[in-house]
Amino acid sequence: MIAQLVGPLTELAGGWLKGKANAQAANANLKLVEAEAKASIMKNAAMSESEWEKLMAQNANNSWADELYAVIFALPLVLAFAGNWGRDIVQNGFTALDACPDWYKAALGIILSATFASRQATKFFRKK
Repeated sequence: MIAQLVGPLTELAGGWLKGKANAQAANANLKLVEAEAKASIMKNAAMSESEWEKLMAQNANNSWADELYAVIFALPLVLAFAGNWGRDIVQNGFTALDACPDWYKAALGIILSATFASRQATKFFRKK
């Protein structure tokens, strides 16, 4: 009688253990698939950023905008040493820029960021 009960009980326990092992294996496999997917997303994001930087650097070779903006940014520095008339021009210019609407200053910051192909500068202007 006991032998007749032990067989089905062992089968039941074995089935339960097998089910438990299968569930754990499935859970481990799910975690592995999730980790692989996250790694793939991170790799693609890094490659996209790298490709964007490369494209912007290639485009900068054909552009005169960098030089133009460098000259424009150097003008106040030069005028600051040009006596009172130069300092007046610089001060009046910055006062006028300070009075500009915020959307204009933000747009100017974005344009300059894009011109110099600097994603970090773009992020800086977005925070303001």
